[in-house]
Amino acid sequence: MRQSWWKILAILLLLYTIFAGLLMDVPRLPILNETIRALHFHVTMWFGMILMLMVSVYYSIRYLRSNNLADDDMAIEFTNAAILFGVLGIVTGMLWAKFTWGDYWSGDPKQNAAAIGILMYFAYLILRNSLTDLQQRARIGAIYNIFAFAAFIPLIFVLPRLTDSLHPGNGGNPGFNAYDLDSKLRMVFYPAILGWTLFGSWIATVRVRMRRVERVLEEKMINP
Repeated sequence: MRQSWWKILAILLLLYTIFAGLLMDVPRLPILNETIRALHFHVTMWFGMILMLMVSVYYSIRYLRSNNLADDDMAIEFTNAAILFGVLGIVTGMLWAKFTWGDYWSGDPKQNAAAIGILMYFAYLILRNSLTDLQQRARIGAIYNIFAFAAFIPLIFVLPRLTDSLHPGNGGNPGFNAYDLDSKLRMVFYPAILGWTLFGSWIATVRVRMRRVERVLEEKMINP
């Protein structure tokens, strides 16, 4: 139970996010209206993704210093979990865009940047799977992962702000805080970030254990 407290917390936070995010009263902002509830899923999933990518980069750096495959296991699985939340973030964002901007994909700079960023990480998975030597795969993957994250952050946070964008807070389009002084959104928003991040970490750690069991079984088959 002591080791599982954070998993229980993740479940409670996500249940709170779902029920409060869908049922709690929200500010009636122009155009957005009830669709602002998507904020608790679309944006928070992306924040969770970024936090998991930061963990992945940390373990990639650790691997380059230690050559310990346990660090590489953590790096790849946290990246896998981050990619999952990135895809879910794009899908929920597309649904939100349909009801506020009139189309699922409008070519908005932030939409395009997010898609490029996800494709960049898909390329990371393809690169890893193309290599058969475990140490070479881990080493090249770690280097790619570090540089991919260094490119990903300005791609989605800096470049879209240099041009006009439909997203709040970009290109002269004011963010939610400029419209809204109601703290109700924050009551769900911040717990949702923590909940999605913990849930993604749970997925990653389960897959790490599976990966390590598979490696042990493979070694036993090679050296019975």
